[in-house]
Amino acid sequence: MPGENDFSRLELSLPAARKNYRYFRSLLRPSTKLLVLVKANAYGHGAVEFASMMQAEGADYLAVALPVEGVELRRSGISLPVLVLTAGTDFFPEIIDYRLEPGIPNLYTLEALCKVLRERGISDFPVHIKLDTGMHRLGFMPHEIPALLDFLKEHQEVKIRSIYSHLAVAEDPAEDEFTLGQIRLFETGAAAITDAVGYKPMWHVLNSAGIERFPQFQHDMVRLGIGIYGISALPGVKLQPVASLKVKILQIKTLTEGTIGYGRHGHTSPDGTRIATIPVGYADGINRHLGCGHASFSVGGRRAPTIGNICMDMCMIDVTGIDCAPGDTVTIFGSDPTVSEIAGILGTIPYEILTSVPRRIERIIVRK
Repeated sequence: MPGENDFSRLELSLPAARKNYRYFRSLLRPSTKLLVLVKANAYGHGAVEFASMMQAEGADYLAVALPVEGVELRRSGISLPVLVLTAGTDFFPEIIDYRLEPGIPNLYTLEALCKVLRERGISDFPVHIKLDTGMHRLGFMPHEIPALLDFLKEHQEVKIRSIYSHLAVAEDPAEDEFTLGQIRLFETGAAAITDAVGYKPMWHVLNSAGIERFPQFQHDMVRLGIGIYGISALPGVKLQPVASLKVKILQIKTLTEGTIGYGRHGHTSPDGTRIATIPVGYADGINRHLGCGHASFSVGGRRAPTIGNICMDMCMIDVTGIDCAPGDTVTIFGSDPTVSEIAGILGTIPYEILTSVPRRIERIIVRK
């Protein structure tokens, strides 16, 4: 558990992560593999810490966005297979040396990889073929699959570990026709590739929302991203927030006059305003639009609104009438307020809030 001297920390609840994991696992067949996304520093939670938790819990695969993220996991002792979603073409030596598995979105990338593999005398290197079924970001378009198959017939340097695509609006019931169309395109393309290569790669198309809303299309594997961190696509599903951003009060002062913070946007009451300064600011992911009372944080079970502008490394909250002292804990987000509440204030999504917490905030695994 965090000690009394902890300053600012992002607490990662192992019991909450385990509960979320088991909820999504319960929606799947026993034979379906589960891949957990730990890209972008595990959505801000801490890649190494979270990957270790998921490896211990029994995840089958991990996925990162960039090769450097996969290298970090390997250097930290993570042994699970790691899919690199945005492999590019500049880091194939590192991908090979660290036993990472690149996503291949086009023939250009595949040709470049095979060239490096040939130079090293490597065959049957595991790759994952990305199909573009409507997201229109990365992936082979349907008309590009024949050229892919022609290339694969002539090259033994790679072996397809999986075929996958990404759903653009799986969380939105109003867009179900589009989502089902994506799934049909995926199945058609994956079947064509599978028939041509003569063996069965894994198929996976469902993201977190897809697991909850379209479990009939779970195929061989699913990709669990934001869901494992506590955000559900379904109303009424009570997932557990894994991350809680907590800080300690630096100083408290009571003011009856004057203004507070940059720009003098914080105003005191003649009856006295009690101000607590806490050590997080916009450099820690506390968006400036949360200042001036737009958000409130939890102090001793009570809400304290921000007052004045958010600074780079600090901000101030109004603790008038709240029993607190320097050294007491303030919860920025967790169970109260939730990350979804903070995102709602900013008109954004929980992903952005979570991934905005920088590495200078220590990640601590809470095991009980």
